Amino acid sequence: MKKYTLILIAAVTLSAVSCKNDKKNNDADMNATEMDSTSTSTDKQAMSSDMKEMTVQMESKSGSNASGTVTFKTDEDGEVTMTANLTGLEPGTHAIHLHENADCSAEDGTSAGGHWNPTNEKHGKWGDAEGYHKGDIGNFEADADGNGTITFTTDEWCIGCEDPNMNIVGKGIIVHQGTDDFTSQPSGDAGARVSCGGIIK
Repeated sequence: MKKYTLILIAAVTLSAVSCKNDKKNNDADMNATEMDSTSTSTDKQAMSSDMKEMTVQMESKSGSNASGTVTFKTDEDGEVTMTANLTGLEPGTHAIHLHENADCSAEDGTSAGGHWNPTNEKHGKWGDAEGYHKGDIGNFEADADGNGTITFTTDEWCIGCEDPNMNIVGKGIIVHQGTDDFTSQPSGDAGARVSCGGIIK
């Protein structure tokens, strides 16, 4: 009888331990699920925080009246879209580029330096197989009232990332009096710098 009692006690004990372990395992699984959920939520927040937007005020230079704004916005695919809205320009075609420095202190805009060209390419039209600067945006038209706009999208720029070949923060935006011919080196022979803006956080 005593033997049966001991066997019964052992069985009950094993059953209790097994239930306790099952509960621990279930709790661990629930905690892991909660952590995964939290991690996913954090990832979404991080992705959301990567959606960056900056607006740059453009200053008149070289005795012109050209001014306006240039907005840079990163989309969910990591592409940067630049939208420039300018006023006070002479009617006709004007070049716009990113330059080396976010410095517009010089009256003629030369403090912004040359074209932004971190990969040491020759000047050319964006996408040209023979090479182009990362700052070679191109030309746009100003209407009879001197108003002009251009929208440009690329995956070769970023706003504030760690890649110096992509990061546009710290660069200058220059609007030129004339047209970029995409041939003359090193800047396309686009004429005077009539408006300047610094991309500064």
